[in-house]
Amino acid sequence: MNIKHMINGEQNIGRFGAISLLIGTAILWSFGGILIKSVSWNPIAIAGARSAIAALLILIILRRPHLTWSLPQIGGAVAYASTVITFVAATKLTTAANAILLQYTAPVYVALLSVWLLKERIRYTDWITIFFVIGGMTLFFIDKLTKGGFLGNILAILSGISFACLVIFMRKQKLGSPLESAFLGNIATALIGLPFMFQSVPRGSGWIGLILMGLFQLGLSYILYSIAIKHVPALEAVLIPILEPILNPVWVFLILGEIPGRWAFLGGFIVIVSITLRYTLSNAKTSEAT
Repeated sequence: MNIKHMINGEQNIGRFGAISLLIGTAILWSFGGILIKSVSWNPIAIAGARSAIAALLILIILRRPHLTWSLPQIGGAVAYASTVITFVAATKLTTAANAILLQYTAPVYVALLSVWLLKERIRYTDWITIFFVIGGMTLFFIDKLTKGGFLGNILAILSGISFACLVIFMRKQKLGSPLESAFLGNIATALIGLPFMFQSVPRGSGWIGLILMGLFQLGLSYILYSIAIKHVPALEAVLIPILEPILNPVWVFLILGEIPGRWAFLGGFIVIVSITLRYTLSNAKTSEAT
């Protein structure tokens, strides 16, 4: 398989292939928490440095980025930078649980915007899935949610809105190459983070974390995501990666031995079962129709 052809949409990976790439994206994103914890540095500097590395990787893959400067491409870049920066700032100002839960209200915004901007039909089963997924996530983080950090909570909500806009703008480029939006967004984030990088320097081990984040957790993940979003509706492109915050504590448990509570197990179970049933039934109906 030629990754360049897949990015340009010249090679059809099919629905199953797209869902597989979205699951792979969620797995890569889920390492963000443990990797960010491994770097002792200003959060905005971390965001900028990992985006600089990710931009370099995407440039190597694209070789010659096709910059149209269209509204979807620029809108996607702005939404990307906003998502990354507001989420990092939210994580600093409120609890990680509040930040990730409020960011992943994004499916609601995507569902509303998809009908208006993309003309993609939202079924009642989609709303049921959204209800159970957000309910499961609330249970998952119930022991860690707080009322404090008002500004952080607001930024987390803005991060969710930005993420929804990113999905919509990337989906609007399904006939082109949405990866350029991520490329431009990474450059913008790197430039914004640049002043913070000069305030201090991370330790040697911190650079390893930054490189891993830039290459895999951010760079490779958005390469996979930009391919997948060309083949699935916007709502699916935001629902499936919701596995990210569920997988995140798994790595913390395996590496640091931190055991999630019983509410977390129940919430995670609800999220995984809801998403699995939604797409198992959907694929079954598609098979029957063909």
